[in-house]
Amino acid sequence: MCKLPKFSDPNLMVGFDTSDDASVYKLNETTAIIQTVDMFPPVTDDPYDFGRIAAANALSDVYAMGGHPKLALNILCYPEDFPLASVESILRGGYDKVAEAGAIITGGHTIKDPVPKYGLSVTGFAHPKDIRTNNGVREGDVLILTKPIGIGTLNSAATIGVITPEEKKRVIETMAELNKTAFEVSRGFPIHASTDVTGFGLLGHAFEMFDDTDCSLSLLSWQIPVLEGALAYARQAIVPGGTFTNQI
Repeated sequence: MCKLPKFSDPNLMVGFDTSDDASVYKLNETTAIIQTVDMFPPVTDDPYDFGRIAAANALSDVYAMGGHPKLALNILCYPEDFPLASVESILRGGYDKVAEAGAIITGGHTIKDPVPKYGLSVTGFAHPKDIRTNNGVREGDVLILTKPIGIGTLNSAATIGVITPEEKKRVIETMAELNKTAFEVSRGFPIHASTDVTGFGLLGHAFEMFDDTDCSLSLLSWQIPVLEGALAYARQAIVPGGTFTNQI
């Protein structure tokens, strides 16, 4: 998109310039609309859990921007021979997670595709003064993680069949957990910058947040929460492919 002409609108608060989690458009002095879309192929063999995880991932973008998700549209790709029961389970997982967020699904779109994929287009709202971006860090800020890292590593272990049942259950529930509670708790504090840690990992997203600032980031490895088992697999070089492309 960087090669395309930029749209100009005085009410566009956040666009694609900073690779933020969502776009934000000011409707009036008290309301801004937040829009995002996200989808991906299955990260687990259970279609219901896949639906929950994909929905939580899409909803998280709105929370990261400081808003409440209100509306969602399903986006589902699946092959012609895909079991209807699996389609229903994926959509049920997404439905349950959207309902948990206090939002509603108002429709969607399906596409025939050899590789199943699912996600949501989500619309949320916030007061313009409450909008958070990924590039507002200030000197003296403290980094707070709302979830432990290591999800990609444990998913890689699951792919090759070496993960334990307990580890698998733990990583699935971590991925499916909404950032709703963390968002609601944080509303009482001055948050200068916020982002959703996903495919680029902690370091990749931290680089995005600090790249255009005069600040530096100091991470103390022993204070970073990590899912149980992730470090052991990483020491065996069982890591996601993005680990190598995420090197800074």
